[in-house]
Amino acid sequence: MLEPSNNNELPPIPGKRYFTIGEVAELCAVKPHVLRYWEQEFPQLKPVKRRGNRRYYQHQDVLMIRQIRTLLYEDGFTIGGARQRMSGHQDGEDSGYKRHLIRQLRSELEELVAILKT
Repeated sequence: MLEPSNNNELPPIPGKRYFTIGEVAELCAVKPHVLRYWEQEFPQLKPVKRRGNRRYYQHQDVLMIRQIRTLLYEDGFTIGGARQRMSGHQDGEDSGYKRHLIRQLRSELEELVAILKT
């Protein structure tokens, strides 16, 4: 498992429409029970539930989970503080975090371009 400070070393998100909880756990370097707990704590995180209450996450859910992971593991937020930050009630915007997300997305897009060129 990755160290919490190595969020930039997370694997790129594949171009799939839906991901299972196990796939998301690997993509975000957290355990499935942590994802289920975060669903209770963060109202924005609502994966689609299908047969037998199976969870299916979409791309924006995976990005949100990575954002929550960064807030909790790297930035040192509590669950309550991360919940406030995610809901937008924080007065000062964290432009550093936005830059981090943009860099991460850009890196993933560059990898995709390199794959397409081969």
